Amino acid sequence: MPLNVLVYSDNARTREQVMLALGKRVHPKLPDLTYTEVATAPVVVKTVDAGGVDLAILDGEATPAGGLGIAKQLKDEIADCPPILVLTGRPDDAWLASWSRAEASVPQPIDPIELASTVIALLRRQLSR
Repeated sequence: MPLNVLVYSDNARTREQVMLALGKRVHPKLPDLTYTEVATAPVVVKTVDAGGVDLAILDGEATPAGGLGIAKQLKDEIADCPPILVLTGRPDDAWLASWSRAEASVPQPIDPIELASTVIALLRRQLSR
């Protein structure tokens, strides 16, 4: 059964970069990935709350609602919240991801290797729960 990755950004190009970097299969020992693209914060909350999301990747630079604030809201409001990876504006912003309670962060511009290795670690941890 494929793993569902929610990708949130108000920028379609950012969503595309994430999905292209990860591809359909991020690792041979993990299931295929499917993607749910989301461009607005209310839809992120509604989709994650409905269940079926294995990982959420949120753009910390999105406007008007950034992924850091959304991550904190999801962690505060959803009991069985999936792991969250936040795309930050720069490496020095990693502390903000900790504040938001996201499990991981990757700086932009996206490095496909760093993104993939971070996603692999998060999905392995999620599957072993």
